[in-house]
Amino acid sequence: MEKRTIFFSMSSSVSYLFSIFVIVIIFFSFISPSQSDPRATPAALICSNRTAAFSDRGTFVTNFLSAMDSVTPQIASRQYARVVEGTGNTTVFAFGQCMGDLSKGDCDLCFAMCKTQILKCVPFQKATRGGRNFFDGCYLRYDDFDFFGEALSPEDKAVCGVRGFQGNNTAFASNVVGLMRNLSVEAQKNNGFFVGFADGGNSNLNSTAYGLVQCWKSINASSCKRCLENAVERVGSCLPNEEGRVLNAGCYLRYSIQKFYNNTATDDASGGGQGHRRLAIILAASSSALLALMIIASSVFFGKKELARRREERKHLGNLAATVNKSKLNFKYETLERATNYFDSSNKLGQGGSGSVYKGVLPDGRTVAIKRLFFNTRQWVDDFFTEVNLVSGVYHKNLVQLLGCSITGPESLLVYEYIPNESLQHHLFGEKRRCILNWEMRYNIIVGIAEGLAYLHEGSRLRIIHRDIKLGNILLDDNFTAKIADFGHARFFPEDRTHLSTGIAGTLGYMAPEYLVRGQLTEKADVYSFGILVIEVISGKRNSAYTAEESTLLHLVWNLYMSNRLSEAVDPALEGSYLGADASRVLQIGLLCTQASAELRPSMSIVVKMLTANISIPSPTQPPFLSSNVEIPSALREINHSRPESSTQSSGNTMSVSLFDPR
Repeated sequence: MEKRTIFFSMSSSVSYLFSIFVIVIIFFSFISPSQSDPRATPAALICSNRTAAFSDRGTFVTNFLSAMDSVTPQIASRQYARVVEGTGNTTVFAFGQCMGDLSKGDCDLCFAMCKTQILKCVPFQKATRGGRNFFDGCYLRYDDFDFFGEALSPEDKAVCGVRGFQGNNTAFASNVVGLMRNLSVEAQKNNGFFVGFADGGNSNLNSTAYGLVQCWKSINASSCKRCLENAVERVGSCLPNEEGRVLNAGCYLRYSIQKFYNNTATDDASGGGQGHRRLAIILAASSSALLALMIIASSVFFGKKELARRREERKHLGNLAATVNKSKLNFKYETLERATNYFDSSNKLGQGGSGSVYKGVLPDGRTVAIKRLFFNTRQWVDDFFTEVNLVSGVYHKNLVQLLGCSITGPESLLVYEYIPNESLQHHLFGEKRRCILNWEMRYNIIVGIAEGLAYLHEGSRLRIIHRDIKLGNILLDDNFTAKIADFGHARFFPEDRTHLSTGIAGTLGYMAPEYLVRGQLTEKADVYSFGILVIEVISGKRNSAYTAEESTLLHLVWNLYMSNRLSEAVDPALEGSYLGADASRVLQIGLLCTQASAELRPSMSIVVKMLTANISIPSPTQPPFLSSNVEIPSALREINHSRPESSTQSSGNTMSVSLFDPR
């Protein structure tokens, strides 16, 4: 006859903060267990593997600490706790519970120690947003979503003892499976908790097993049943080890050859209980005080960090804020927020190197494109300043017009005219191309880009170098007129300078060799990028940044030119819509723009004349041959704004550039 003992549950990125937690954890690790075992032994700590980005890490941490502070009195009064702290995406959900056989004193002690360990899952320096801590006597979980009612999760696991059973394995395994199944059935009738043992009726086989099952009060009866059935199946993976645990989101199951649960749910009557209760009270009070201290410390830290960020922002913007606020460039943040339906994802047009772009409709009915540019790095602050201060007064039919900005809200916004036909890259290489651009369209687009660049270099009040001319930065309006966009990397070029020495920014594959290697920037860097773009538009093919065989599109076109077969480079989709001589002429202009020597490249005003007037086209000299000493990963071959201003390296890979100058 199987013998069982039954018990029912009772009314069931901040280093100095991290140092405090380590000290506290070490302190608790030296505390010896009390005479009545609270089973404050760690079974498993499971930190969430979801590493979503934080919009406000400081508030989330503060809410976590408040939740932990609120959990303690609930555990003390009823041995389980359910807490929700905060609102929105910084809300913290927390749940804790003690095993049903623990006394109040044991529960308080186990839980006080459990709270100190879960601090290892708190997002002070990482983006972890949740954690579960299983002790043999208690359980604690927090997360950034409402997990109350969750019975099973992908992070559930079985934890098995290391030693195999020294006895009759078959009888022992049978006893364990039968015991766990019976305990699970009984637990569903008795508040989700049951303990007992089984020896199979034959003590000579030395196969006695002890077990405990517990459903958390965060789930209902049907979820408890489902969770325990799953746990019984999982526990078989631990057999014939002497001990095993199943740690599910909604329940806990354990078996062992040793009796590990308590025979009574009352405090120890021998006198040790008084000292035990005093220790539990001290630990609970110390934990609450520590949590309060951490709340204050984290609030001060994140407050000072936010203040420093705002000061840095004002420093870099200089007098721009005052200028913008008094001009027609100024937009209220709330107006732009409403224009995009609060930046609803359905209005998102795309993601750029320095922010996301959304479609918006202003109160006066104008449709605009609104760029969200966050001040997460110094580079983005510089980009914002450049676009507003340098480009706001520049107007040309082939440039996307900057209408204004907002610098008064929680993030800074740029407002552009809305260009409905997306980018040139989308139409040439996008997965869902709206239409095939014919010869006339492509020719007019090339002329428009040339005219826009000529205006930037020579026709505006300032000499401006764009630095990132590529297919993705050319937008097309309703009439397929080209519009040069994204001036975040643009630079003012003083009249008295022959070149600028600057860190590299832009896109590999479009960068002029003298700029890529030596950081020497002139308007001829834009001319080179334009030449690459021309060859891509006419050929309908992408220019690879570099390959081991030196077979980039640029070099293939050069080889065709040298063998007088330039028309073979034209996109087959254009067949029948162009004259071979016209296509060869445009490709030859592209080769002129990509010559190795910057001095030999024509100015953009000359390029416009070559494209629109019947003048002779000079013979181009050899373009630069790019080769790599170490193969560059394919992910780096097309990088959108991949190089920060302070760096001239390419992710640690070395590269060589040969400049063949026929002079």
